[in-house]
Amino acid sequence: MDAVSQVFAMVAAAVHLMAWPLESFLYGHPRVRYLLTGNTADAPEVRLWRFNVGFYNLFLALGLVAGLVLLHTGHPASGRPVILYIGAFLVAGGTTLFVSEPRLWRVALCQAVPAAIILATEAF
Repeated sequence: MDAVSQVFAMVAAAVHLMAWPLESFLYGHPRVRYLLTGNTADAPEVRLWRFNVGFYNLFLALGLVAGLVLLHTGHPASGRPVILYIGAFLVAGGTTLFVSEPRLWRVALCQAVPAAIILATEAF
């Protein structure tokens, strides 16, 4: 895997590591809700959903980190597919978010673009 792909794997991991506490623990703050949804209104009925989505973000980030660790510990045949799969997952997730709620385009871009760069650089 080239250096550009690895840097963007780290960027994607960082984005998802930051999203984890925001969605799982800090969503009660109006500023966090505005950052994530563009709205300060709370929806307590989706607390469980938000909490779990935050942990999905954590697990995706940890998967990217695991792939990078595998790459750098002599296991590129294992690390590269892990990173590529999670990258494809993030592009699909970001696309789905945009299609389902276009006003969240910034969040969708944060999810999809770093991963799309990974996939594009590895395709050539």
